[in-house]
Amino acid sequence: MSRLDELIAELCPDGVPFKKIKEVYTRIKGTPITASKMKEIEDPDGEICIFAGGKTVINARELNIPNANITRVPAVLVQSRGVIDAVYYDKPFTFKNEMWAYTNESQISVKYLYYVLKNNVEYFRAAASGMGSLPQISLPVTEDLIVPIPPLPVQQEIVRILDHFTELTAELTAELTARKKQYEYYRHLLMVPEYDWKAYRIADVCELQLGKMLDASKNKGKPMPYLANANVRWGTFDLSGLKTMRFEDDELEKYALKYGDVMICEGGEPGRCAIWREDNSSIKFQKALHRARANSRLLDYRFLFYWLEDAVNSNAIQQLFTGTTIKHLPSSVLAEIRIWLPDKEKQGKIADYLDSFADICNNLSSGLPAEIAARQKQYEYYRDKLLNFKEKGA
Repeated sequence: MSRLDELIAELCPDGVPFKKIKEVYTRIKGTPITASKMKEIEDPDGEICIFAGGKTVINARELNIPNANITRVPAVLVQSRGVIDAVYYDKPFTFKNEMWAYTNESQISVKYLYYVLKNNVEYFRAAASGMGSLPQISLPVTEDLIVPIPPLPVQQEIVRILDHFTELTAELTAELTARKKQYEYYRHLLMVPEYDWKAYRIADVCELQLGKMLDASKNKGKPMPYLANANVRWGTFDLSGLKTMRFEDDELEKYALKYGDVMICEGGEPGRCAIWREDNSSIKFQKALHRARANSRLLDYRFLFYWLEDAVNSNAIQQLFTGTTIKHLPSSVLAEIRIWLPDKEKQGKIADYLDSFADICNNLSSGLPAEIAARQKQYEYYRDKLLNFKEKGA
């Protein structure tokens, strides 16, 4: 029997009372402050944290905050507009008065409420979805929420267990962040040309093809799913919800994807790229994307991807992009970009090394992201299980 089971058997074997949040916790009001005022008083060295709508969080000095209502005890902030969520905070803070927070004499009870609210976030978000274009919840959604209130030692043990899961996930996330920085460092180091590397235009080592122009007036040919720049992530693809457009027979091969094709965004975030790692002639691509098909005699397609990824993320080729507000990477510009290449064997060795690094950082089935996702599911499972009590007298 676990420590929690022992506590429940000893302190609440017949169940626990269920009460409305407003009956147990004290509600705290925020500070009336505008977005422009927040920009004016923002100070990274400020001792007060200010939460606004969405994910906006700043620091400021208390003396600069007008009509400040500072919370100096541990509390749970209900983010009620835009981003619907709950935040536990135990340092001095305030928040825009469209939100609210809860506290209690017991810090353990406050942290317990945080986990209860997190367990109900999907309920809150469902309630917010019918409130217009910007999701928001009204005060009664949390005030009148009926929740289990076990004895304080039981709450304490639940908090201890869930804090442990949270810490494990945070440690893995920190490790992933460190690994990504390490990966970026070594990727950049490995792309610095050595004395025996040769410079080529990308057009000299790749067959380049810009995708098909969308033409709403043309309604001939076969409807085919197509990739757009929104489907390209760094190093991977999001193929959910692909749209279709019509391609005539003579276009099908021209816009077909083959294993090893490097797909490069022409606009949006020019240069963002990923390797297509399957043969699928049923999926084509539209004008927002370039396809670079490596000349296998001269170029390892993986090396091309890593070189482009490094060149874009280190701002090495941004000055070549066209446009003012919206940037583009035209075909004529991409073709003339100079890429430095070692011999094919060395390209493969560099790509092998970076493949192993990238796998740790990005693989959703075996790398750190997979382990973080598994920990998160484990945490959510136990959170739901631990907060599921029998109601006393029911």
